[in-house]
Amino acid sequence: MAETYIRLLAPINQNSAGSLFRAVDTAMKAGTERIHLFISSPGGDVAQGISIYNYLKLLPAEVYTYNFGSVDSIGVIIFCAGTKRLSVPHARFLIHGVQMNLQGQGIISLAEKQLEEMLKGLKIDQENIAHIISDATGRTVEQILDVMNARTTLTPDQAKEFGLVQEFTTEKIPVGTNVISITAENGMPIQIPEPMPIQIPVQLPPRMQRIVLGQ
Repeated sequence: MAETYIRLLAPINQNSAGSLFRAVDTAMKAGTERIHLFISSPGGDVAQGISIYNYLKLLPAEVYTYNFGSVDSIGVIIFCAGTKRLSVPHARFLIHGVQMNLQGQGIISLAEKQLEEMLKGLKIDQENIAHIISDATGRTVEQILDVMNARTTLTPDQAKEFGLVQEFTTEKIPVGTNVISITAENGMPIQIPEPMPIQIPVQLPPRMQRIVLGQ
C-alpha cells in the first residue's frame, strides 16, 4: 500500500492550510492510498480548519490522524477527519468555543446589522464545530457545546473515553520514510489587504481577522 506521512506542526492559517493541501494533492497524484497526518497545533482560523476537515473527508484514501503533542481548538476538528484517530500516550487536547478578533487602528464603528452578521457567523461556526465533534465521538451536539463552553482540556485517556481518540500508538515511523513537514516557518499567515464595511475615524486597517480559534 502506498502511504504518505505528513507532520503538521504549525498554527492553522491560510498558508499552512495551503501547504497541507499541496502536500495532499501531490500524494494523491502519486497514488497514495493512506495518509498519516501527525498533528501538533495551537489552533487558528476556523474557516481554514473546517476546509481542511472537509477536504480530508472527501479523499478517496484512508486518513490516519495522530496527536503527537498538543491538538488544540480548531486542530481538534482536523484530528476528527481521521478514518482512524490515534494519540501518543503523552499528549493533550483542548476543546473550546469560537471567538472574534477585530484588528485595526483607532476606533472601530460597527452598525447593528454588521454586529448581527458577526454574531450569526460565530453561532454558525460554533454549531459546525460541535456537529463535527459530535459525529466523531457519538455524543450529542448539546454535550459538545457544553464541553466547548467549559474550555475542556483532555488527556489521551480522557479523550479515548470521550470518543475522540480510538487508539493509542507507540509505533515507530518506518526507517527511511520521507516525512513532509509543515511548520510555523513555512506556514506563516499571509497578510492580504481587504476592504471592510466598517467606519474607522483614523484609517482603514489592512484586514480584519474574521474568526479565530486558539489565539
